[in-house]
Parts: sequence; C-alpha cells; structure tokens
Amino acid sequence: MRQVVKPVGATTAALAEVPIPEAGPGQVRVRAVRSLISRGSETGRLTIGPDDERYSPEEAAGQPVPLGYSLAGVVDALGPGVARHWLGQRVVAREPHADYVVVSPPAAPDDQPDVFPIPDGMSFETAAYWILAAAAATWVEIERVQPRDAIVILGQGLVGSLMLQVHKAAGHGPVVAVDALELRCDLAERLGADVVINAAREDPVEAVRSITGGVGADIVVYAVGGREGARAFLQALDMLAVGGLLHLIGLCEPEPLPLPSSKIQGRRLLGGYYGRANDAWTARTGMELLASGAIDAAAMTTHRFPAERAGDAFALLQERPGDALGVILEWDTDPA
Repeated sequence: MRQVVKPVGATTAALAEVPIPEAGPGQVRVRAVRSLISRGSETGRLTIGPDDERYSPEEAAGQPVPLGYSLAGVVDALGPGVARHWLGQRVVAREPHADYVVVSPPAAPDDQPDVFPIPDGMSFETAAYWILAAAAATWVEIERVQPRDAIVILGQGLVGSLMLQVHKAAGHGPVVAVDALELRCDLAERLGADVVINAAREDPVEAVRSITGGVGADIVVYAVGGREGARAFLQALDMLAVGGLLHLIGLCEPEPLPLPSSKIQGRRLLGGYYGRANDAWTARTGMELLASGAIDAAAMTTHRFPAERAGDAFALLQERPGDALGVILEWDTDPA
C-alpha cells in the first residue's frame, strides 16, 4: 500500500510502498478515503535535521518518518475483541496519510478517542478536519474568555482559521484576524472576523493598538510558527494589554522565540497544549462544530490531490503558502 513519508535526510514528502497492516487485538483497520495535510506541523517536520533535538528516532535509525494525523475512511477489518458494530463504520482517525491504518477504539466512553464515528450526512472531506477542529475547541476553552474580551488571532492558517470560527461560534469578541497573505485575509473576512488586518499593508501592532484605544488586546493567539515565528511572536507581545493573555500555539520555528522579560511583566503566557486536550469532550465538540457548520471546512479547502501526487501537494504548501490553505489527499475515488 501507499504511505506518505519523509525519506531519511529529505526535506520533501514522498510516497512509500509498505505492507498493508493487519488489525491486532483491540484494533480496527481503516481504509482511507480522504486525509488532510496540516501545513504547519507536517511541513515543519520536513525541515528538522539531525542536529535538531526534535529529530525523530525513526530517521536517526535510517527509517522514513510517516507524515500526517488526520484521516477519514471506512473500517474494513476488526481485530480480536472489537465489537462488531465497528465493521463498515465511517470514521476519522488520528493516523498518518496511508491507504490503510490500524487504530484502537477507546476502551471506555470518557477515554481519549483516536478513532471516532462520522455523523450521517457528513462528507469524508469535512470529517478529515476533525482532529484540528477538536484541538481548536480545546484551545479556545482553556483561554477562559471573559465577556467583551478583545481577541487577536495572529496567523490565519488552518489553526488560526479554526480558532476564529470557534471563537465566533461561542459569541466571543471582538475577534481580530491578522495575516500577511491575501487569501487568508479574504477567508477570515468571509468567516466572520470582526476586523481583518493585512500585515503586508499595515503595521499590525499599531492597528491593534488603534482598535483597542491604545490599551492592547486582552487575548493574543500566536498561531504563526515557522520562519516568520520570531518576528510575529514579538508583535504578539507588543499588541498585548497589561493583564492580558498570550496563547502560544504556533510550532516548528527554526530558532528559539524571543521572550524579553520587560515585555512579559504583568502578562500571562499559556502553552497551547496545557490542560484538557484530545479527551472525549474535545472529540465530541470538534465533530459537533463541523456538523453544525460553525466550522466551514469547505471554505477552508483550497486544493485536492490524488494520493499519488502527495509530493506535489506538500511542495505546494512548502513553496507557495499564499496559494493554499486546506489541502486534501484523495485515497479512494469511490468511497461507497
């Protein structure tokens, strides 16, 4: 079968031929239909070299690294001990891009689910956003937003766009979206941001200060990461009000983020993965947001590639980030 990997020493994604997995005790096997590429974390993984502390054990041992974690498909085989109702179930799974994956259903209702049923009527493409939608629900919840808090989301990639929609669904605001790419600014406006700041046209710090009467934002979500991370992080600090919260979600920066002690005084810093994450509540809420349309997956999807062109899909996200947002891989053209 096909699987998307980072070949050893490579900085691009490729398809590898690997054996079809068998479902073991307590596992189900899922035949993939669609999967979603998470640009930030997955293309960030491609930039990690052997001198980086995040270099994977697989690559260090001379093995390719599987990429991806947002797959939707159909359960086609059960391992020993798995309830029969799972067979034929349409599901999403926290598993890599591949024709087939194996995953264990939760043993108890409140356990973290790595596989979750897709509601009737929802497309596989929409369902592939479940992992990130669930994460966005958690990130918004742990911010403990207060009425009339001014919220700035710095970065409108998949994560920033999802958080914008979750905040708006919860009635929070005003919500200000910031990005330097035209496509993302246009989408943020369509998705209901109260204010959109194009950082390629105006200074986002001055714009936020102006909007907030010089006080700054109550909550700034840093959802940038990557090469622009360090500069954007300093902007996030500069647009944050005294007593405000800086929520750190962006990842895969090539250099340490600057944290001047003078700028963090009187302010709070929250790591995105603090507290509840990926539990049963998170899973249900993420799927409900997709099913209700509060999260508009179709609006975020800009490109679809057949699985055999996975390398081209990753190259698009690496080389032309201003042209793409949600990129879907198609594994099965006949999901019936």
